[in-house]
Amino acid sequence: MTFINEQPFLPIIIQSGQHAYGVARSFYEAYRIKSLVIEPAVKDRNIRTLLLGGSQGVATQNSSILEFQYVENLDEPAYFVQALIGVALQYQQKKLILIVCDCYYAELIIENKVQLEKYFILPYIDQTLLKRVQTKEKFYQLCDQYQLNYPQTIIVTKQHLPGKLPFQYPVIIKPSNPVAYTNCSFPEKKKIFFVQDAAEMQHIIQSIYRSSYQDALIVQEFIPGDDSSIRVLDVFVGRDHKVKLMCISTKLLEDPSPQNKGISLAVMTDYDEQLMESIRHFLEDIGYSGFANFDMKYDAKVGVYKLFEMNLRAGASSHYVTASGYNLMQYMVDEYLLGIHHERTYVQTKHIWSLLPPKTLLKYMRNEKLKIEAKRLMKEGRYTDALLYKKDVNIKRWIKLKLYNRYLHVKYHKYFHESD
Repeated sequence: MTFINEQPFLPIIIQSGQHAYGVARSFYEAYRIKSLVIEPAVKDRNIRTLLLGGSQGVATQNSSILEFQYVENLDEPAYFVQALIGVALQYQQKKLILIVCDCYYAELIIENKVQLEKYFILPYIDQTLLKRVQTKEKFYQLCDQYQLNYPQTIIVTKQHLPGKLPFQYPVIIKPSNPVAYTNCSFPEKKKIFFVQDAAEMQHIIQSIYRSSYQDALIVQEFIPGDDSSIRVLDVFVGRDHKVKLMCISTKLLEDPSPQNKGISLAVMTDYDEQLMESIRHFLEDIGYSGFANFDMKYDAKVGVYKLFEMNLRAGASSHYVTASGYNLMQYMVDEYLLGIHHERTYVQTKHIWSLLPPKTLLKYMRNEKLKIEAKRLMKEGRYTDALLYKKDVNIKRWIKLKLYNRYLHVKYHKYFHESD
């Protein structure tokens, strides 16, 4: 790690995968520095973990723009702080910036912020605000207060199961506390459940509550529309609680598998000043700072966007902001490390960011108007491959990424049964 030791500062990114790669790539594009990606040590080593490099995601394997390290007990709340301090002590003379790619770790950092900020620069809210936004239930209460739209919703608990719903089937069931849900396990587990009738709803709720998850559940109206009806909004808010950078994107395709529903595979930057202004006012008024990410969907019946959730970190696809010409990590470094304070920017540059190669992306896009625009942007060179970066190519990485592209193509064929 000689190269890292010579750098003026070191980004430390928790959790590997395409989000971590996008963060590391943003730092490299801005400063030509490497990041350190850390992940919990693999507890059970078998032939699969040996072949695939442990639990490390394909996105961060064989990369020259980052270093990778397993850390014992990183995923254990009781040992989390000491595990991170152990990493920090390896680089005592260096400014360390801690970035998370997962809500679980975001909450752990916020809950231990007083101890950790002695060692790291932490672009996150404090615990007082966390308590106001920690679950979807609390977030929707704030939406009511700030007149932000969200789908019709009822809150379900183990003690108060739903009766007749005030909206029609199909409905969506999802956990109010995604962090607690991440740590539970049961055979039918999915990120969200798409439910067709009352009998199926009762079965799913009972299955969830037989697991270790005991917090509230959200039962929500289903908003019709394909992936292109979904918007993703990423924000960076300064230490003065003023929005510095905001960028919105339209989903072109999301992961089709039930286990990963909601994860963006391709997005196109968009612009909606009224929507951005409403989110800006909300964030600034509650005293927010650091990164934030919002998912929402356009409800054609009433002509408004309805918010699904707020994440206390940058979104998994947030490298699209950097790809569009506004480096999200540079804004954070300017604010927290260099003392440079930017005026507010709402990104308007059109650009495509994609984990999928162009051929696969265009094949499975259903919105013909967006497909025409996507072809134009590709022709103009306004397209970024999320993982294939020309300054980070070697034969091993190239082969793995080609295999990964093939895997995604096969996945779409399996779930959509599209023909050529």
